[in-house]
Amino acid sequence: MEYAVLDPRTGETVSTFPLATDEGITRAVAAAAAAHRGWGRTSPAERAAVVRRVGKLHLERAEELARIIEREMGKPREEGVGEVEYAASIYQYYADNAEAFLADEPIEVTSGEGTALIRRASVGTVLGIMPWNFPYYQVARFAAPNLVTGNTVLLKHAPQCPESAAAIQQIFDDAGAPEGVYVNVYASNEQVETIIAAPSVRGVSLTGSERAGEAVASVAGRHLKKVVLELGGSDPFIVLSTDDLEATAEAAVAARMENTGQACNAAKRIIVLDPLYDAFVEAFREKLLAAGPAAPLSSPRAAQNLGEQVDRAVSQGARLATAGERKGAFFPAGVLTDVRPDNDVYRAELFGPVAQVYRVTSEEEAVALANDTPYGLGSYVFTTDAEQALRVADALDTGMVFINGVGAEGPELPFGGTKRSGFGRELGRLGMDEFVNKKLIRRVR
Repeated sequence: MEYAVLDPRTGETVSTFPLATDEGITRAVAAAAAAHRGWGRTSPAERAAVVRRVGKLHLERAEELARIIEREMGKPREEGVGEVEYAASIYQYYADNAEAFLADEPIEVTSGEGTALIRRASVGTVLGIMPWNFPYYQVARFAAPNLVTGNTVLLKHAPQCPESAAAIQQIFDDAGAPEGVYVNVYASNEQVETIIAAPSVRGVSLTGSERAGEAVASVAGRHLKKVVLELGGSDPFIVLSTDDLEATAEAAVAARMENTGQACNAAKRIIVLDPLYDAFVEAFREKLLAAGPAAPLSSPRAAQNLGEQVDRAVSQGARLATAGERKGAFFPAGVLTDVRPDNDVYRAELFGPVAQVYRVTSEEEAVALANDTPYGLGSYVFTTDAEQALRVADALDTGMVFINGVGAEGPELPFGGTKRSGFGRELGRLGMDEFVNKKLIRRVR
């Protein structure tokens, strides 16, 4: 493993960073444990003040931070600035709500005299293992709730994001976070196992691949540590009716092409009711192919992996409509049709600007197809029938359903999935309850 910036636009290695030594990992774990003894006892307001400053520094440094991830993983500057601003809103949200979310929760006593309450408290140090596709947002949604709770954070970023990892560490330092409260570590996979095993580390949150999730959950299970996992997704985009076909097709393109198609909760399978299918697919294909992508995938290897999946799908009977040529990390947008259940791509996740499109003859068939996947992260339902929208939402085996809209996420809305998309929730009030001691305090008299 090497922490290095390989600019996907040019293929040039921009910089490299040394792996942490075993002694460095030991010091980092000890520093976070020592910091928790003080940080966990400060008031929610004091912790919120530091987290609020972290958000403000993100905004002040948005241009610089965006340029870093443009080099690291190819995100266009405008999208990078947008990601930084969203990350800042998450820090702001938890700073604003820390005291309310951590307030004592009274329980009505029915088993005798006296009173009872739940008091939320920090548990210790938590480890975050973050991916490359949203280098600032992913860290914010993990770090912000844990820090205002009073936990301390060890953060292992993706090996291709060492510069953004260092920039985030600098922001926490400049915001006045005490030493050890937020610690970036350039750790190897073996060192991650060491960190998880440390008694002071009370939990681990990973966003990444299924394989990484399996490995981390296995290690954490052996050491009886709680885990939150946000893994892959193959989110359905279900079109049942529309009063504006062009706008719905544009929404499907936006849902598929976010971050050049490299988002776990992107709409990867477009499922269209038969009467709308031909006209919708024509509009969708035209708009998707015209949309780009203008940016590369995260690396030449990512483009190669996607190409192998697409080529195999075509060899197994799917039809591909595409525009442009594959070159390095650049991969042209594409639409796959005639995908059958025996095609490998039918239950696979395509991490890039290629969509699968399916024709169905009924609402029931649409739901069955949407659920016929090992994943269960998010989903999109477009219909003019309000009752149908809620009926379908109830039937979908996913962690999130968005009705008649895309890009509708927010810091206050919980994020997470079911099945092989992982478990646990981030963001919102639920994201603050994952790594916390909900202590019962019962007073009889």
